[in-house]
Amino acid sequence: GDIVLLAKPVTLTEGDRVTLTTDVPVATDGTSKPEKLLYAVSLPPVHGQIEHINYPGVPISSYSQLDVVAQKVSVVHDNSHGAGKEALR
Repeated sequence: GDIVLLAKPVTLTEGDRVTLTTDVPVATDGTSKPEKLLYAVSLPPVHGQIEHINYPGVPISSYSQLDVVAQKVSVVHDNSHGAGKEALR
C-alpha cells in the first residue's frame, strides 16, 4: 500500500537527549506491523546522532516504527556549538 510519513523538527540544545515518540516521526504503510516499517537515516543530525536507548553512544542508521512506539530511539546532541532544530529525513 501507500506509505505516509509525517515528521516534525526536533529541537535540541547542547548535550540534550530527546526520545522520539510517535509525535515526531509517524508513518503508516497500510499494514498493522510496525516492526516491519523501517526508517533509514539518510541525513544524520548535524550536531549529534540517533541512538537506540539500549546502546547509548552508538549511532544507528535505521530503526523501526515499533522502536518509536516503544520509545527506544533518541536523538542526542554532541555538546558542540550550534544547537538548533534537527529534522529527521
